[in-house]
Amino acid sequence: MSEFKFACPVCGQHITADASASGGQLECPTCFRKIIVPSAPATRDSKLLVSAAQVASPRPIPAEMAAAAGSPPTPPRRRALPALGALFLLLAAAGAAWFFLRRPAPQPVPPAPPVAPHPPAPDHPVILNTNYPVPTHIQWTLALANAAFPTTPAAGRIHGSGFRCERAILRKDLLSLSQGKTWPWDLGVNLNLHVRRVEELSGRSIEITPDRPRAPHILLRWKDAQQQPATETIANGYALKLEFGPMADGRIPGKIYLCLPDDAQSFVAGTFDAEIRAPPPPPSRPPKS
Repeated sequence: MSEFKFACPVCGQHITADASASGGQLECPTCFRKIIVPSAPATRDSKLLVSAAQVASPRPIPAEMAAAAGSPPTPPRRRALPALGALFLLLAAAGAAWFFLRRPAPQPVPPAPPVAPHPPAPDHPVILNTNYPVPTHIQWTLALANAAFPTTPAAGRIHGSGFRCERAILRKDLLSLSQGKTWPWDLGVNLNLHVRRVEELSGRSIEITPDRPRAPHILLRWKDAQQQPATETIANGYALKLEFGPMADGRIPGKIYLCLPDDAQSFVAGTFDAEIRAPPPPPSRPPKS
């Protein structure tokens, strides 16, 4: 028998053709696609239904050849891909090993030198009657062992601004160092010394360390951006060295080294000559009726 059946690859229509038409082209009677007639089966009693191929598509492998060969062979290019991948990984590992072996051993990094904290500037610019630079020959420190009295007039930094003592007044137990000619003073510092009489301070030395739990209060004074008086009270945590000379002619000389733990790291250090003033009289009370 020279006739055999095959299937249209597009619509599946069964078509009968003569073996002599194998390799030729014809038009499917159902979908009207041009197809290539496949080769006739090798055996006459084959029950395999051969599939044709479209004219523009590659011809399929006959069913008998596919069954005899098992799975289709892997193209050479695909077989080479795993080998190339393994070779690439091997080369990458060798390169990484060479890089790490050639790289010099890391050297220890020396610690950075300690940097003293820089005090922040005031939140708002303050207009002072007189502006002084912050002295650079005085070191802010809370360690009194490293503190030495400067021989220059008392100066420093208060609330971030340069300070110079323009007037010193001692009222009983209150020592006031101020900068400015009119009230409110530009800058200042008040020290409560807690003595009964001014005479007790003549020739006396006072030393207060930051670890002292109860210490005389320190009052910082400055002007804000609206030229209004502003203050900050510091109760402890500061370092103070204070020496008074002998009293004479209503005045008392002294030396001060004061460092405060406020945000601006305020300090005052140097010499002063305080005017001794009587404390203000107590307010009068109305007579009892």
